[in-house]
Amino acid sequence: MPQKVRVRVDHRELTLSNLDKVLYPDAGFTKAEVIDYYSRVAPVMLPHVQGRPITVKRYPEGVDGAFFFEKNRPPHTPKWVRTAVLPAPGSTKNRETIEYAIIDDLPTLVYFAGLAALEFHAPMWGVDDQGRPQEPDIMVFDLDPGAPATIVECCRVALLLRAALQEDGLEGCPKTSGNKGMQIHVPFAGRPENPSQYAKALAQRLEKERPGEIVSQMAKKLRPGKVFIDWSQNNPAKTTVAPYSLRANRIPTVSTPITWEEVEDCTGPEQLVFTADEVLDRVQEFGDLMVPPEQSRNGDGP
Repeated sequence: MPQKVRVRVDHRELTLSNLDKVLYPDAGFTKAEVIDYYSRVAPVMLPHVQGRPITVKRYPEGVDGAFFFEKNRPPHTPKWVRTAVLPAPGSTKNRETIEYAIIDDLPTLVYFAGLAALEFHAPMWGVDDQGRPQEPDIMVFDLDPGAPATIVECCRVALLLRAALQEDGLEGCPKTSGNKGMQIHVPFAGRPENPSQYAKALAQRLEKERPGEIVSQMAKKLRPGKVFIDWSQNNPAKTTVAPYSLRANRIPTVSTPITWEEVEDCTGPEQLVFTADEVLDRVQEFGDLMVPPEQSRNGDGP
């Protein structure tokens, strides 16, 4: 296969290189297959990243090699890629600002996949057409099991969260992290509460009600055998892995939207491990399971 290939993606031209490089050795999954996956999952993934400043996790030599997080747009980024210059408080590189890429379309998604950006991470807020930060429109609960707990225990905690949220008229959308845990995304636009404060209070309440199962504090010594409800992901400076993003594991697992029925029925961790091919099959069958509940009620969801 040629080292560089010129392709047309929608109305843009891109140069893709090293397409035969194996990025997931255990699965023989190449860069070409990574690009193919993101191209095919784009119709359901893009709505969840559009308008949001993206952080990517790049693996130029594959999952066995060195990796790095990249917030600032890469050098030589095409001029047609939308960017937003935002303050960078606490930057590890002492930057005052960061020029983030905004993945609004298929060519931009393919461009980053071509850079071996296996993982895409997004904040719970976006920017407007002028690149100005907006208020958070999503609240997220990141459920992290402390061994020997697994995603099975996360599912039990997710159901408790679901019931508590429903008391306040909220409905969450569950997804796997693609690693060992899961997240609950909650549409939060227009709510009067601060999402970080709300999430912290709810996590602390559930910890008090179920101290043998749940912990709301960051200290790892408290986590063994329990599920950590990480409410801090709602900090505007933090990001969470985007729906449908690949993860850099031994095989190409995906942060996969799931149904509440799958959460209820989970009895083993293997039930909620999905690879790129499996996710594409699920999308073909179910559409986007992360469609906000109010849209589903209006008949616009799967």
